[in-house]
Amino acid sequence: MTTSTTSHCKPSIFRYLMIMLYDSLLLLSVLLLASVVAVAFNEGDAIRSNSPFFLIYLLFVSGFFYSWFWTHGGQTLGLRAWKVQLTSDDHHHVTWNQAILRFIMAIISWVPLGLGFWWQWIDKANRSWPDIVSNTQLHYQQDHKPKPLSRLS
Repeated sequence: MTTSTTSHCKPSIFRYLMIMLYDSLLLLSVLLLASVVAVAFNEGDAIRSNSPFFLIYLLFVSGFFYSWFWTHGGQTLGLRAWKVQLTSDDHHHVTWNQAILRFIMAIISWVPLGLGFWWQWIDKANRSWPDIVSNTQLHYQQDHKPKPLSRLS
């Protein structure tokens, strides 16, 4: 008979970087698809890269992408692959308001060379700026499963 227990801890810097890599690859494909849709609505004409409406559209698509995943299970593809989950501070599901605040604060956190994310190594509770503002937190779900006694069990 086997039992399993789950412990929660903060993800390591390596996990953070890998999650960002996974999510950026998926987001890139979503933004490419969104760009194709925008070009189709523009009657096939190219869209200027510095168009403020197009940039706002891509920002909206990005925000919806992250917010939808965060509010539906608390995991993007990168979070799921690296066994990390986003929850509210009271360990409930993330609301749309929290997800939108987290996304906006994540963008702001990149402006001063990512200081908002490095902040978790300064903060006593290990929280980044998006964590603090949105009252959310990331947890690494470390499954402790004992090894079976034999291959057949």
